[in-house]
Amino acid sequence: MNAAEPRDLLVRASHLNVRYGAKLAVDDVSFTIPKGRVVGLLGHNGAGKSSLMKAMVGLVDVGQGAGELTVLGMNPRPQRAQLLEQACYIPDVAILPRWARVSDLISLMSGLHPRFSADRARALLRRTSVGLNDKVKTLSKGMVVQAHLALVAAIDAKLMILDEPTLGLDVLSRKAFYEMLIDEWCDGERSVLISTHQVEEIESLLSDVLMLNEGKLVLSISLEDMEKRFVGVSHDAAVAEQIAAAHPLLRYRTGSGNGQFGNAAIFDGPPPAHVQALGQRIRPSLVDLFVALTRKPELDRTQF
Repeated sequence: MNAAEPRDLLVRASHLNVRYGAKLAVDDVSFTIPKGRVVGLLGHNGAGKSSLMKAMVGLVDVGQGAGELTVLGMNPRPQRAQLLEQACYIPDVAILPRWARVSDLISLMSGLHPRFSADRARALLRRTSVGLNDKVKTLSKGMVVQAHLALVAAIDAKLMILDEPTLGLDVLSRKAFYEMLIDEWCDGERSVLISTHQVEEIESLLSDVLMLNEGKLVLSISLEDMEKRFVGVSHDAAVAEQIAAAHPLLRYRTGSGNGQFGNAAIFDGPPPAHVQALGQRIRPSLVDLFVALTRKPELDRTQF
């Protein structure tokens, strides 16, 4: 990610390891998150995303000799209560008590969290179809997730950590969730870390991306720098062997939406001039770059 002044860093991890017994879930990971960023955390199932997020909110003890992790200037495990006054976390299995009315949840949060605003929660809920008198058990899954976001976003915090927040929701519910998040919580000072498999849907929202593969961080970069660094080349099938000889990160099929398919390749840095002359430069999507950096070595999407 782009360099930032130390005072602007909300998260700093240095050679961080997270271990469950003999299993190393997060392996020697280093990164920073400055204020005012929307960061996508990408990785296959089991890549270490949830473990990293849990460590950031003090749910996992990284132990001595496991690197360094500070969140909002605090050590997450011993300072967890203090940290969660300024950091919000929605896990992938987040639930709300089914017996409660939404108004009950607002009252409960008002009593539990010193930085929670009941007025702001009610204002955020007005953006949704969730009523204050609705019981959680009567809400659809999408409505529950939106209610949860409204409650969490009503906390005057600096960092929000979301682990697969829209898992299992339909496309309209996911769109509404992200619109509320960006419109009502991101203000240029706060930062959000989002783990999701719906990469295409959030790419336009992100300022930065972290990619994990089998516990290792394979990419930490702003989207602006990503577009400068990685180069895509679309080309005809007739020059495929010449493209392959230049050793791209990935060769893959492209679709035009009308049933026509082409060929493309991604390079880390500009390919040689004679290779660029074989096709047309294109912008690689975040999905294609994710595949390029996390695929098995034998996988080549031009074979599909």
